[in-house]
Amino acid sequence: MFDLISKNSPINLKSEILSGLTVALALVPEAVAFALIAGVHPLVGLYAAFLVGLITAAMGGRPGMISGATGALAVVMVALVAQHGVEYLFATVVLMGLFQILAGFLKIGRFIRMVPYPVFLGFVNGLAIVIFLAQLEQFKVPGADGSKVWMHGAELGLMLALVALTMAIAYFLPRLTRAVPASLAAIAAVTLLVLGLQLDTRTVGDLASIAGGLPAFHIPMVPLELETLWIILPYSLVLAAIGLIESLLTMTLIDELTETRGDGNRVCIGQGVANTVTGFFGGMGGCAMVGQSMINVESGGRGRLSGIVAALFLLAFVVLASDLIEMIPLAALVGVMFMVVIGTFEWGSLRLFCRVPRADIFVGLLVAVVTVLTDLAIAVITGVIVSALVFAWEHAKRIRAKATVDGQGSKIYELHGTLFFGSVQHFHELFDPRNDPRNVIIDFRHARVADHSGIEAIDSLAERYGKADKTLHLRHLSHECRQLLAKAGDLVEVNILEDPRYAVSSDKPA
Repeated sequence: MFDLISKNSPINLKSEILSGLTVALALVPEAVAFALIAGVHPLVGLYAAFLVGLITAAMGGRPGMISGATGALAVVMVALVAQHGVEYLFATVVLMGLFQILAGFLKIGRFIRMVPYPVFLGFVNGLAIVIFLAQLEQFKVPGADGSKVWMHGAELGLMLALVALTMAIAYFLPRLTRAVPASLAAIAAVTLLVLGLQLDTRTVGDLASIAGGLPAFHIPMVPLELETLWIILPYSLVLAAIGLIESLLTMTLIDELTETRGDGNRVCIGQGVANTVTGFFGGMGGCAMVGQSMINVESGGRGRLSGIVAALFLLAFVVLASDLIEMIPLAALVGVMFMVVIGTFEWGSLRLFCRVPRADIFVGLLVAVVTVLTDLAIAVITGVIVSALVFAWEHAKRIRAKATVDGQGSKIYELHGTLFFGSVQHFHELFDPRNDPRNVIIDFRHARVADHSGIEAIDSLAERYGKADKTLHLRHLSHECRQLLAKAGDLVEVNILEDPRYAVSSDKPA
């Protein structure tokens, strides 16, 4: 389980360590910002980033993926913290982790394969926009009345110049050398420039102090009663779902980038264990982070070691080097995250317009927009539902029948397509009980019955022929269709002709 170095692909120890350091530096402002969004102390976010990052890196199902406190979870937590306090948040995180462990043992991770590619594209592009918008908050400063106002004048000019310098270093350095991760070199260079020239620009320390000690074991101080469970249960379920969806989709993205395959069920279990432990150590919980995972992969992090190193460096920053880390200019970290946005966004998807079905384009745009306006879980679920409805609509139109009359005067309808809830209406329109002969046969050699709606449609059609004093026969039903009709029992009465078994593609091989 704790295979730090993969045997299947060579891991560069230097790259893993330097990549971990780069990720740790990028984690600090994100963890602090998300903690403030959730309404908790910055250390609650930093401890979550350390513990979730360490445990998921060590025992999760996707080496190279970085986890920590995220904005998608923070926006859900804020209402709970505001109404009931931080102790209820810790209890919620523990229960959230238990749900995620259960999801892993139930092998729910495999269902990520059911997410259509347009939904995945929408997720990636929407998340890139969310990461970009999150960085814009660093261009705001406290106003005279205490509210946040946009930078202007020389202050804004300096911030933009440092961001541009960071991005330029991160972009051009890999063309000269890959000895050091470009993002790490960019952060170091801009920090030294700001310190050397004593430039007046915002730093990590302006967000909040990150100084602290080691996370301590802490049982959430909440009443052990049923009322507490009813308070935290809905939040736990929502957080568990959002965390798993974001982590599994991030796993899919890293799979594509590294041309390897992660274990979705192990991702669920690893994340669940991480959140359960984090809840007992004063952390706000977390899940996979697309931005930091992209930084890690682009910096050379491929194994578990990079994630473990990132978590340990983060803890070292909090305990030993908070003063140094607080001197890092926010502009440098913003520049690195802007490069992540550029790398995350699927620019090739812009060329798909007019080249793929309009329904796929609509789904991709819908998921991206909903991701930006609401949250990831709602966006992905919406995308999957819309994709399923589009699929059902398209297949509903494809059911058809070829009618012939045999030598005995029986009319044979050779059915093609799938009979399911979406195609029932069109199925009924294919037949003419009033004008058909006394014996009618529906041949299912090229068709299948998929659900209860299909069974009910057959039964209803048989009744229509019965009222016309005519007999409806079914033949060449697949084994699956026969099983559906057998399970229906008295719910449906049809006349099935004896015929050999015809296998369908989903039948298990003998």
